[in-house]
Amino acid sequence: MTVSRDDTIAWIKACAEVLAENKDYLTQLDAAIGDADHGANMDRGFKAVITKMPEFSDKDIGTIFKTVGMTLISTVGGAGGPLYGTLFLQAGTKSAGKMELNLEDWAAAMEAALGGVVMRGKAELGDKTMVDALTPAINSLKQSVGDNRAMNEALRLSAEAARQGMQGTIPLVARKGRASYLGERSAGHQDPGATSSYLILKAAADTWAN
Repeated sequence: MTVSRDDTIAWIKACAEVLAENKDYLTQLDAAIGDADHGANMDRGFKAVITKMPEFSDKDIGTIFKTVGMTLISTVGGAGGPLYGTLFLQAGTKSAGKMELNLEDWAAAMEAALGGVVMRGKAELGDKTMVDALTPAINSLKQSVGDNRAMNEALRLSAEAARQGMQGTIPLVARKGRASYLGERSAGHQDPGATSSYLILKAAADTWAN
């Protein structure tokens, strides 16, 4: 099974929809430990991506991802813009010139995306950030490549790993970002960035299920 360029566009549209639906929820999570703007910022960024879509929907997947990344950097406020922008830019670099992606391609793109986020945000596993959802998700993808799993099953397992990683941020004390200013008081709250990362990966699993 492979994911076509049109499937990729469908996923980006699904991301925009799920982030719009969860805008208030993400903002609520961010209100507890951040600036209370993560939901609104992500929604604004992906709305801008949808507006630009006619300009890039006929391009290769790498160009699509890079355009999404640049758009997010220029429209999403806070830390989310540079981090999610870098995620898509790195995925785009890894997918350059491709008109379809197999599981190995997708895993490689997501591994590059995670590497970009880690480099940009200087966060590691356990710091209570989006890295806590992305890392287990990408590890799951790589495991699925090794196990020769079907792509839809690999995506489902990856999203489930992200969900567990997201929920795993609740007891953590934040060591990076705005939440780290709260010290011990950041424990007991789910990280908003890990939550939006999970929603984006779940959108891929749902969109590409068939």
